Amino acid sequence: MNILYCSSEALPFAMSGGLGDVAGSLPQALVQSGINCAVVMPLYGDIRQDLRDKMTYLTNFTVPVGWRNQYCGVFSAEVSGVTYYLLDNEYYFKRKGLYGFYDDGERFAFFSRAILEMLQHIDFAPDIIHTNDWQTALVCVYLNLYYRHLEKFSRIKTAFTIHNIQYQGKYGLELLEDVLSIGPENAHLVEYDGCVNYMKGAIECADKVTTVSPTYAYEIMDPWFSHGLDGLLREKAYKTCGILNGIDVVTYDPATDPLIAYHFDKDSFETGKPQCKDDLRNIFHLEKNDQPIIGMVTRLVSHKGLDLVRHVAEYIILSGIQFVIVGNGDYMYESFFNELAAKYPGRVGVYIGFNPELAHKVYAGADMFLMPSKSEPCGLAQMVALRYGTIPIVRETGGLKDSISDSGDGVGNGFVFRNYNAHDMLDSCLRAKAGYDFPQGWKTLVRRAMNCDYSWRSSANSYIGLYNEMVNLW
Repeated sequence: MNILYCSSEALPFAMSGGLGDVAGSLPQALVQSGINCAVVMPLYGDIRQDLRDKMTYLTNFTVPVGWRNQYCGVFSAEVSGVTYYLLDNEYYFKRKGLYGFYDDGERFAFFSRAILEMLQHIDFAPDIIHTNDWQTALVCVYLNLYYRHLEKFSRIKTAFTIHNIQYQGKYGLELLEDVLSIGPENAHLVEYDGCVNYMKGAIECADKVTTVSPTYAYEIMDPWFSHGLDGLLREKAYKTCGILNGIDVVTYDPATDPLIAYHFDKDSFETGKPQCKDDLRNIFHLEKNDQPIIGMVTRLVSHKGLDLVRHVAEYIILSGIQFVIVGNGDYMYESFFNELAAKYPGRVGVYIGFNPELAHKVYAGADMFLMPSKSEPCGLAQMVALRYGTIPIVRETGGLKDSISDSGDGVGNGFVFRNYNAHDMLDSCLRAKAGYDFPQGWKTLVRRAMNCDYSWRSSANSYIGLYNEMVNLW
């Protein structure tokens, strides 16, 4: 089976969030399971020179973008058995950063059309084209409109994965013909709520729609989570499902992680993890005592539940818990945590910024990991925390609900609260501290957490099952 995985970012070439992590890991897991999976992404100007040096030029062609024809070059590279096709157009992609430009709608319309044009010039014939988020959503639309009559495309199936429904690719209707090459007779495919909506087009045209967790697939049919697409998604529920993401268990392995101070595994965490905790305390100048540490590695934005943390942070600290946070985002949250650290020196540690090495140290050195998200399509940090024996405290939503269960029943792997309420979150933190205060029971919980398997192997098997179902849809 041949899969073409379409993404606007993918490790090791470019990443701005979870999509890049998924696009770098899932195709590798599929290849290891015997699936021939290739990845296609833009050739961004930010891609490191050492990675560019390993690329091979394949071909070039022109891509229709409205009334224009734009150049597109194709380069290839192989990483861990996966072939990557990188599409080159310096006008669209030789910029600092991946997104946030005035012409993103045109840039990714070009990219989506270029993917299909590419297949006419390279020796790769996919059975399934797997698209991701709004940046590649138009592949599903263009395939049905302009390529189905060609032999190479006539039997291709399409899957579309929603990683975060908040970002839909919404633009003015003036793009329809001038940029998207979509006439009035087909405007209904992408028009929604008075504008062009790229994600709507993929939901309409794809053979299967997936999300990054089963609970999120259910949640986005509710207006509270859907950002306006709930009606369409309920209509398309027959072809929608959720598959929980996995994590890279090689990068995130406390037994070999080069970024942490001391290595440990599920049989040696009783000696290794306390040393990582001491290292974390040294970095943040925290008091050395018998208190647990709650860690957070997050973007400092409202939907991550930081309003809840603001309401009860001082209660958490005064209850005998130290607190460490690494992240950046909205100024009001950055200011709040800096002020909290100034008010409680030795008990609160804050780093404003993105620092992968420090993030690993938090995963390894903290005792608990807090994720009180308002919404969380999947979340990877809670799974990484489990891998390092750091017990998650999460709100019951999206992928957090699917990966973390409450330890109150003696079989769970974390502490869970249901309502988006600061004092419910505080109660879970206090329950976690009470558990920590009984060392033997806590060791049992840590060992249970480290035994959890959220590798890509399980997720890849679910995707393979989906792909097999799709190719039999004739």
